Amino acid sequence: MTVVDDNYTGHVEPRTAARRILPGASIVKVSVGPMDNDAYLVTCSRTGETLLIDAANDSAVLLELIERYAPKLSLIVTSHQHQDHWLALEDVVAATGAPTAAHSLDAGPLPVTPDRLLADGDTVTIGDLNFDVIHLRGHTPGSVALALSGPATDGRVHLFTGDCLFPGGPGRTTRSDEFNSLMGDLETRVFAEFGDSTVVYPGHGDD
Repeated sequence: MTVVDDNYTGHVEPRTAARRILPGASIVKVSVGPMDNDAYLVTCSRTGETLLIDAANDSAVLLELIERYAPKLSLIVTSHQHQDHWLALEDVVAATGAPTAAHSLDAGPLPVTPDRLLADGDTVTIGDLNFDVIHLRGHTPGSVALALSGPATDGRVHLFTGDCLFPGGPGRTTRSDEFNSLMGDLETRVFAEFGDSTVVYPGHGDD
């Protein structure tokens, strides 16, 4: 059984998890796979509806946590097209029947055709939780971040950034135009929109 620490610090060791409790939601963060991918189960406290962000790897671990902490898996969002973020997607969909979502520009490489195509400015609603979709171009053409705010949080924005933003800087890019695109989107769509109290949950490593 996967160890889940209720003393949430933003750090999880490989194949362990931690749970953060908010006024109207809980967030389970788990490290999976050899690249220390972070997957997140975000659950509405009132309805039990849950969003899984990145079925990245170790499907058995994810399915165990879903059984324990996600009474109703309502949607799986894939943050971007890179394989290490969707290796468990097919297995989790087969076991749960949950619908999936991704940006249209990154949908092609995914092993499961998304049931919903996301675009900048969309809202993903899970029970009482509303996540704003933010399209961040550069790491991949269709990377998305999800911003959770509102009465269910602790007064702060909780921002799930995939591989677009990490402690210390932006995600990896290979060309100058990709870097400029990603930094431009981060500046205008993240830094200009959200305050310094925002909590950032990246696709690898610590918050």
